[in-house]
Amino acid sequence: MDSKSLYAKAQTLMPGGVNSPLRACKYVNSEPVFIMNAKGAYLWDVEGRRYIDYVFSWGPMILGHQDPAVTEAAHVAVDHGSSYGAPCLDEVALAEEINKLIPSMEMMRMVSSGTEATMSALRLARGYTGRDKFVKFIGNYHGHADAFLAAAGSAAGTVPGTPGVPEAVISHTLLAQYNDLDAVRAHFEASGDEIACVIVEPCAGNMGLVLPKDGFLQGLRDLCDQYGALLIFDEVITGFRLALGGAQARYGIKPDLTTLGKIIGGGFPVGCYGGKREIMEHMAPVGGVFQAGTLSGNPVAMAAGLAALKRLQECNYEGLEARTKALTSELVSIIESKGKPVYLAQVGSAFTMYFSDKPVTDMVSSGQCDYQAYAAYWKQMMAAGVYLAPAGFECAFTSFAHSDEDFERTLDAARNVKF
Repeated sequence: MDSKSLYAKAQTLMPGGVNSPLRACKYVNSEPVFIMNAKGAYLWDVEGRRYIDYVFSWGPMILGHQDPAVTEAAHVAVDHGSSYGAPCLDEVALAEEINKLIPSMEMMRMVSSGTEATMSALRLARGYTGRDKFVKFIGNYHGHADAFLAAAGSAAGTVPGTPGVPEAVISHTLLAQYNDLDAVRAHFEASGDEIACVIVEPCAGNMGLVLPKDGFLQGLRDLCDQYGALLIFDEVITGFRLALGGAQARYGIKPDLTTLGKIIGGGFPVGCYGGKREIMEHMAPVGGVFQAGTLSGNPVAMAAGLAALKRLQECNYEGLEARTKALTSELVSIIESKGKPVYLAQVGSAFTMYFSDKPVTDMVSSGQCDYQAYAAYWKQMMAAGVYLAPAGFECAFTSFAHSDEDFERTLDAARNVKF
């Protein structure tokens, strides 16, 4: 069966034919391809076409698909049972490994997704401080919990008014533009004793990749300290992607709470939130803030995640960043030579090429990019066997599995793009 007929059938069974909106490829005026297999740096669709992958399940597959150590760990674990609903050995070992690599996470709680991690961290911040309001940034995406769907990023940013979310739920959500420290300061000056926390993607990854301006993250840290609020870093994308210690290690800022996902499951569904011991001990059964989950600490996900983190400690992050810089610099030169202006945002092994002649620093400037040009670029790159995110407001990722030949083939594909 081909992707077109599968998509037609899927649309009779699922809203829009997909289980997550962006996959419908509406933002590039196309239809999705259905994936059958993935290995290393490659994907194969149901018709057998091979693609060089730059999405990697939206970031987590930094080791590449089917890394042998991760796959073997998952196979061994599933041979012992796929779910216990009880404590298991590897959840302790994984927590210990995360604590070693991200010391600010003195204690943590495993969950099943990034959304579950962020919603739980917000509840904990409110329970710990006794305050209801929180600050989030326009265009930052923290999952689909109701309180976060005020001016969210990713595909949520294209749904006007987020139907189904009562005004009362988001009445405690205070909004600011990313990189606008003055706007955050104004919220604190007006409501400082009511603000439980500031939650931020330290590098925004859902309006494209937007990097923090100098002093922005430190300014958030200082304001939270001044007003007794907690600082939450949503590192679901950046954790173990930008560095072994995440964005907080790269930028030298210590948050009170951190949320993780994606990479720490080695490709399996997983999330985690954690931070200072005195805060985390407000969670049940030690404290009164409740959160639970049957699949939390799932033994297969824990085993795969533990294997992934151990493998990552053997990897050359600096080398991958240098190779990514070389790739993206040449991509920009190629596209600019065709008369299209490009603004490049790149850090570690993540990047976004915005079709714009202006810097992108927030949701406003991200929204002013030429996404029709991106759609044309996407279609031609896909036809040439290069798999990119089906929206210009998402990140692209490289991996330790990419070869120099993969990068050269990608550049050759870009050289043939016409606008």
